[in-house]
Amino acid sequence: MIYHSTRDVNAQADSAQAVLEGLAPDGGLYVPKALPPFDWKECLQGSAMDMSTAILSALLPDIPDMPELVKKAYTGKFATAELTPTVPVGDMHVLELFHGPTSAFKDVALCMLPQLLTAAKTVKGVEEDILILTATSGDTGKAALEGFKDVDGIKICVFYPDGGVSQVQRAQMVTQEGGNVTVSAVVGNFDDAQTGVKMIFSACRDKEMKHRLSSANSINIGRLAPQIMYYFKAYRDLLDAGKISLGDEVNFSVPTGNFGDILAGYLAKQLGLPVGMLICASNANNVLTDFIRTGTYDRMRPLYKTNSPSMDILVSSNLERLLYLLSEDADLVASLMKRLNEEGSYTVPAELLRKIQAQFRADFCDDAAADEVMGRVYRDYGYVCDPHTASGWLAAENYVNQTGDERAMVVLSTASPYKFPEAVLKAIGETPAGDGFDQMDQLNAVTGVATPKNLAGLREKAERHTGVIEKSQMLEFVLSL
Repeated sequence: MIYHSTRDVNAQADSAQAVLEGLAPDGGLYVPKALPPFDWKECLQGSAMDMSTAILSALLPDIPDMPELVKKAYTGKFATAELTPTVPVGDMHVLELFHGPTSAFKDVALCMLPQLLTAAKTVKGVEEDILILTATSGDTGKAALEGFKDVDGIKICVFYPDGGVSQVQRAQMVTQEGGNVTVSAVVGNFDDAQTGVKMIFSACRDKEMKHRLSSANSINIGRLAPQIMYYFKAYRDLLDAGKISLGDEVNFSVPTGNFGDILAGYLAKQLGLPVGMLICASNANNVLTDFIRTGTYDRMRPLYKTNSPSMDILVSSNLERLLYLLSEDADLVASLMKRLNEEGSYTVPAELLRKIQAQFRADFCDDAAADEVMGRVYRDYGYVCDPHTASGWLAAENYVNQTGDERAMVVLSTASPYKFPEAVLKAIGETPAGDGFDQMDQLNAVTGVATPKNLAGLREKAERHTGVIEKSQMLEFVLSL
């Protein structure tokens, strides 16, 4: 199956090569030349792992033995055999994506990516080690580190913004074990770290390296494709609960900063799943909200540190894929990305904006509004959600109130509330006490919701990766590995 760059249709690779490279040679993102025929109704008949196998086999056909790879990726790693259960909360449904080994939605993809990458490496006869470079705004880092820990022939280096993640998120990364893992804080914000990683890819493209570079961010199609499964799983859950009939459209409200999580929903729709409106939920860093509403993407604004740090992003990399998929104009995308890089903003043509707005809505939720939602949802329904999920909930509520749309609504819950115990405790009317670990105990005592095992054991782990570097030092840091 042929993939090509969003910026040049002639920059092509098969699906295995696209997974290996992560980023196209011209800096663009790989997209399929054409989506394959897909029986979405048949896909709904299986388990979550069956769905994943069917979707990945269709999108990444150059990687063999997909059933076995999926089995290795997920067996015994999630707290529930469902992987991603959907639960009713009030008039809406919450798709819980936090039951994996690091309590964040990234686990669904980052348990799978090491399997895809090692298999692609074999298919392509690549003998040198691969170095995974990843920037994280909070959750990708730990999920990637856990997924690639001690995988033969692969090393991983994660950069996170110093002071820009929660105490629990930081603890997850700096205590990471494994002989092939490296973690460093970067002075600045997530966009600084992400830009630094992209610059390393560009600078090393023609260098003789000890390792072949690849990425675990959702710029890699092998990271994005596994996320499509949980949209199918949510739809099946609603069918089983009698909430919808086969063929009914379902709306999804998605907290997202880098646009990968919601783009997976768009790809599910392109594969035939009856997806209605995709609602893009942001925090106070509402660059995506403004873009979807106006057609102008402007990153020249302050980046706020919020209680939902995984969305503290101003450059949403995966949006580039949507621009190509809806315009099918690589020259346009290349010019827009050039403008974003050089001028800090771009405006899409009116016809492209019309296509975006036909399938996407957008809203945002600052910390105060997220606190109100977390408190109200807990009081009204006894359900504990994290600040990211709160943004998705509010965006869903506002959409329904503004439109009267009565289609079933699914809110994606992207992280366990135990990753942000201080914010959650305050929102539900408690006074947080002690450090993040004490606050996890307090949250458990107040709500009775079980603490995820992977988080409960963090307190006893030693810190192993405590370095902090400047953005300008990132290339030298990587070359030294």
